[in-house]
Amino acid sequence: MAENVHTIAQTGFGTGTNELYNRLVDHLIRPSYPSESLSYIRQLPKSTAPLNIVEIGAGTGIFTRVLLTHPEWATSIGALRAIEPSVGMRDFWTKTVNDDRATIAEGTFDSTGVEDGWADLIVIAQAFHWCLDHGKALAEFARILNKDGAVVLIWNLEDREAAGWVAQLCKRRETHENGTPQFRRNLLRQSFSTPGYTSLFHPMDEREWSYYALATEQIVTERQLSWSYISVLPPDEKAKVVEDVKVILERGDGKVWINKEEGTYQYPYKTLVVVSRKK
Repeated sequence: MAENVHTIAQTGFGTGTNELYNRLVDHLIRPSYPSESLSYIRQLPKSTAPLNIVEIGAGTGIFTRVLLTHPEWATSIGALRAIEPSVGMRDFWTKTVNDDRATIAEGTFDSTGVEDGWADLIVIAQAFHWCLDHGKALAEFARILNKDGAVVLIWNLEDREAAGWVAQLCKRRETHENGTPQFRRNLLRQSFSTPGYTSLFHPMDEREWSYYALATEQIVTERQLSWSYISVLPPDEKAKVVEDVKVILERGDGKVWINKEEGTYQYPYKTLVVVSRKK
């Protein structure tokens, strides 16, 4: 199944990197998802509870745990089947998700192993930009969804337009992208112009929420180091990234302090939800 997974995704999220990635949410380095976005998604299924959910690219279980414990979802899920190609991330998922309704299996966007028409909802959190073949993925989504089902794509994104220091961090980090399929390259819109999309799904709907997470120098620095293409850099290049992040934060263009004595300030984010309903 490795040929269906981008090389940087395999190495950047491979064995040895997952403990760092998973602890990021606990330390607020990768913020969790706004409750409003989860409430919005809960209103999408037309069928009544209990719902069958497929989560593709489930990683270490960050979004899985959020979904299973959200007040409006906690009693609505009949079964959640997580799909993840990385064995290292699957191992961490099994350690961090403790719920009899949820299971995890190996798979990819275009090969889930889920039976026809099983899912009320497919959710993909922070991962669809890694899809290598949009046409095959969309066909797989349509196959496993029931007649009233929908695909939900969700991302937490640093808001580079809200503060100069955030834009500068993004620009510095992105010098190491090396052509990897990142969200900012507008691959999302390309996927919805894939031939065959309009025969399978209704036009997509988008919703966006802006919010502020907590920032400190450590949180911001480790957030930058958590990016897949940064995590695979040699030690000397990582050290240069850390050095440059420190310079940007000390300059602090557009920084809004929460508590200057404690070194905390606002980290502007936005959460994007894109929904496609099956025809």
